[in-house]
Amino acid sequence: MERIRSRSDRPARSGIIDLIDHRDGSYQRSPPQPIYRVGSLSSTVLVAVTGTPGTGKSSASQRIARRGYVVVDLDDVARAQGLIVGRDEARGTDEVDVEALRSGFRTPAKVAFLKAHYSHRMDVDLAVVLRCRPSILRMRLEARGWSSTKVRENVEAEAIDVILQEAVARLPFVFEIDTTDATPEETAVSILAIVQGKTQGHEPGSVDWTSEVLSWY
Repeated sequence: MERIRSRSDRPARSGIIDLIDHRDGSYQRSPPQPIYRVGSLSSTVLVAVTGTPGTGKSSASQRIARRGYVVVDLDDVARAQGLIVGRDEARGTDEVDVEALRSGFRTPAKVAFLKAHYSHRMDVDLAVVLRCRPSILRMRLEARGWSSTKVRENVEAEAIDVILQEAVARLPFVFEIDTTDATPEETAVSILAIVQGKTQGHEPGSVDWTSEVLSWY
């Protein structure tokens, strides 16, 4: 299993995230600030658009790109840099060396959105986790022609908040959006609103599939 470096021992980039240094040496994270306040900074602000496959990352990211923002498809970068280190034939998925991708990633953009189901494992300032009701996600993935095993694994991962938990464990600012009934345009608008500081209702735990999961038993 790949070793993921924790960010808990170092300050996040300035910009969206600021740290208030108290005299006693402790730190307090300030609330996310609107993205327009970081336009003149020299550092890059990176936003992860992540979530279980089928939750709408690609379609929402396309809408964000149409607005003039830089969107980076990490799968494309990994292929271009030779960081596909294997393939899981049983699951029909490529295996990406995320650690190498993370350590070598650079972008000239002031603000960039990183798209991938593992983008929250990059050194980002903010992660937006897209969510979808498991029953609807199952239909979306089956429509892709995925195997029953691959569909089941991803639906179960969504049901128990796997990606959300991974993101919260390593990043200071994580938010989630329920895309079940949202159009790609609506999801894109919600992502940009979160980055601009409008986070109410999108805190971790705001999406809960417990009732649906319990109905399985």
